[in-house]
Amino acid sequence: MNEPHLRDLAPEHALRRLELTVTRRLDGLLQGDHLGLLPGPGSEPAEGREYVAGDDVRAMDWNLTARMTAPHVRDRVADRELETWVLVDATASMDFGTGRLEKRDLAVFAVAAVGFLTERTGNRLGAQIVHDDRMRRVPARTGRAHLLGLLGTLLAAPRSPAGSGDASLGAAAELLHRTGGKRRGLAVVVSDFLEPVESWERPLRLLGARHQLLAVEVVDPRELTLPDVGMLTLVDPETGRRREVPTAGRRLRERYAEAAAQQRAEIAGGLRRAGATHLRLRTDGDWVRDLVQHVLAQRRIAKAAPPPGGAA
Repeated sequence: MNEPHLRDLAPEHALRRLELTVTRRLDGLLQGDHLGLLPGPGSEPAEGREYVAGDDVRAMDWNLTARMTAPHVRDRVADRELETWVLVDATASMDFGTGRLEKRDLAVFAVAAVGFLTERTGNRLGAQIVHDDRMRRVPARTGRAHLLGLLGTLLAAPRSPAGSGDASLGAAAELLHRTGGKRRGLAVVVSDFLEPVESWERPLRLLGARHQLLAVEVVDPRELTLPDVGMLTLVDPETGRRREVPTAGRRLRERYAEAAAQQRAEIAGGLRRAGATHLRLRTDGDWVRDLVQHVLAQRRIAKAAPPPGGAA
């Protein structure tokens, strides 16, 4: 699949192309089943009530049943009544890509997919955008116009000059934890997570204590393996430092791959400890299919899980 070069188009054309690309692929893969991103019929416990014939036994609240000496279930607040917040990394390290997309473009596509799935179920969508030395907040609202406005903001975001600021993913997660609403919903963090794990793990854990947390890790293949292309100039996008690397050496390429694998394992461990479900998207991969498969897998897990307060 050839991704559109959105930033080469006029803003209104770019948004239209983005919407068509995402929604057509989602429709094709979901086959008309417009699932939301939150698993199951809801994510927020509501009031308990007495069981009636036909209720889902998985919703049985055994603690309430024991107290009331009669079968009780606990309903769930519908997904459409919940908020979704996306935390988008637009720092300098995201301005890189050797696959079909740059990482920053893949981040916009991921937010678009989250947004269109959210918009279909009536959820409010808000965003926290991290860009060089500042953070931008987009209030949570409903509707297609709001979503397209958010996507337009992401597409129009300028590149971050190397070493231009000290905005951090951890600080943005802390801010979102404080300001992202008191009611439980969905928080989606889209980033390459290349900052030190210890700088963002605890803030994400706090965010995940309140919301269902999805971490979308954006990866480029050249961050995993080094090609044999002779002398290669590598630039650290966060600091601007340059280094000439002779890639012909097999041992050097092996050490690079080992270090990259260790780094990704540390990122995965930090996300796991933070309580996030982890989705990795590659700039050279079929990211829509990967996202849909993740959503469907999470919903299967949610359906198989015992109900809150249920028996073992």
